[in-house]
Amino acid sequence: MSSIGSGYDLSAGQFSPDGRVFQVEYAIKAVENSGSVIALRGKDGVVFGVEKIITSKLYEEGSNRRVHSVDTHLGAAVAGLLSDARAVVNRARDEAANYRDTYQVPIPLKTLTERLGKYMHYFTVYGSLRPFGVSILLGTWDETNGPKLMEIDPSGTARGYYGCAVGKGKQNAKTEIEKLDLSHMTCRELVKEVAKVIYSVHDEVKDKHFELELSWIGKETMGTHQLVPQEIYNEAKTYAEEALNDSDDD
Repeated sequence: MSSIGSGYDLSAGQFSPDGRVFQVEYAIKAVENSGSVIALRGKDGVVFGVEKIITSKLYEEGSNRRVHSVDTHLGAAVAGLLSDARAVVNRARDEAANYRDTYQVPIPLKTLTERLGKYMHYFTVYGSLRPFGVSILLGTWDETNGPKLMEIDPSGTARGYYGCAVGKGKQNAKTEIEKLDLSHMTCRELVKEVAKVIYSVHDEVKDKHFELELSWIGKETMGTHQLVPQEIYNEAKTYAEEALNDSDDD
């Protein structure tokens, strides 16, 4: 049975005879064509890393970020279509703000992922809509529950992870992540490893230039999501570049 061109890919609200929803699969493909996004959950927090592809020499550094703060206690990194990602992040911020206004406490990560997952799933069941071409990684940390990391894909499915990778280099990144003893690593150690993985999976032939984005949330930041300080960022970048050069020499 043909996987495309059979008429079953014209609507997100229609199954093919073999039980597939092609519009959702196409949205997932949009995520896979994006730069790699990685999140690692250590013993004292969560670290996000993004390979933001640069397509022009005229690009202004720091614009169109793919790491965001949903609330002070919640960080996010996105892969896929940037405009879709903004819409999903804004929805997440609205959910977090509404929860805080109603209950006077920060929204738990589990509650946010359930609400955001339902919202994204809504766009996969009506023919007048299309799925979001974005996957979002969400992380938090507090003294009581420790670090938590979740991913929501374009179908609206949410999963918990110790380490997660999406985008172009997903498979190679997962191979590298599986080698790490995440439960015994601090955020400072994970920042270097995230940078190293992103540099190792970057395709220099297809995408020559990229900007590395790093953020974290954990004990180091007192539970607040922040961009990694410039000094630590530079150390991680140097560590990753040296590791890449060493592997090339071998």
